[in-house]
Amino acid sequence: MKLFTYISQKLFLFSVMLSLIVTGSVYGKSKYVTVGTGGLTGVYYPTGGNIAKIINKKKKEYGIRMSVESTAGSVYNINALMSGDLDFGIAQSDRQYQAVNGLAEWKKKGPQKKLRAICSFHSEAVTLVAASKSKIGSIDGLKGKKVNIGNPGSGQRGNAVDVLDTAGLSWKKDIRAESLKASEAPKMLQDGRIDAFFYTVGHPSGAITEATSGREKVKFVDITGMDNLLKKYPYYTKTKIKVSDYPTVTNKKDVDTVGVTATFVTSADTPDDVVYAITKELFENLEPFKKLHPAYAQLTKENMLKGISAPLHPGAAKFFKEAGLMK
Repeated sequence: MKLFTYISQKLFLFSVMLSLIVTGSVYGKSKYVTVGTGGLTGVYYPTGGNIAKIINKKKKEYGIRMSVESTAGSVYNINALMSGDLDFGIAQSDRQYQAVNGLAEWKKKGPQKKLRAICSFHSEAVTLVAASKSKIGSIDGLKGKKVNIGNPGSGQRGNAVDVLDTAGLSWKKDIRAESLKASEAPKMLQDGRIDAFFYTVGHPSGAITEATSGREKVKFVDITGMDNLLKKYPYYTKTKIKVSDYPTVTNKKDVDTVGVTATFVTSADTPDDVVYAITKELFENLEPFKKLHPAYAQLTKENMLKGISAPLHPGAAKFFKEAGLMK
């Protein structure tokens, strides 16, 4: 009788484990994770959505279900990661650097020691869009104009302030600054309620297409003379905006500007197995991922490990070592 009971218990335990593998995951219960992105018309939101599609296809294998949240952007995402309100987030490389080092928005809070990096994505250009009738031909031309610098907590706002400061302009005194979300600025420009707006974004962008496709003629403004900015901050690089992406702008040649990089971040509290699974699926599906948005065209596995200033999450590092991408 005791032998029968022992065998029955073992068979029951085996059936439970088999059920978990078949219906759930090797980890047991499904893990629900959320990735914070940005505005609906930027590149962050579809980036988060595309990652979620890849992961959710394997939900039976890994037991991970990912949802996507549209947010106010980089600063919000990092703060939400640190408070446990998000599991993953997309943030500009400059904001990652500032958070890790306790700068800018994190000067009072101090270094965000639990912030962890996974990888980098596309480059993002600091883009200055102006109504042609505003006669804004350079950064100096913004003096006295109504300019959207972005909502508080967004990466673009920090970039706009950096550019203005480098050009010797105060956003508080020299321009009439607006604090709109990126998704609101294109309509405001077309309606004539602002003269120009800054937006740090990967190109082509739905918001920039919207801004340049209305009745009002629109132009890009070159952001040059930024050598001091490049020396001061290691996360900025020179880049260009291709006017061929926006056939209705009045510019005749590609636009000079500076840019940062979009990065994928998480918290030290996120389990290693979850981060490993997400990193593995993203990198092993990189080619189909790249086809989901034109901004990803130049991505390679090697350059996706650049532009990172936070410590790598152990789950991501484990995959990169297995894949031969790092020692």
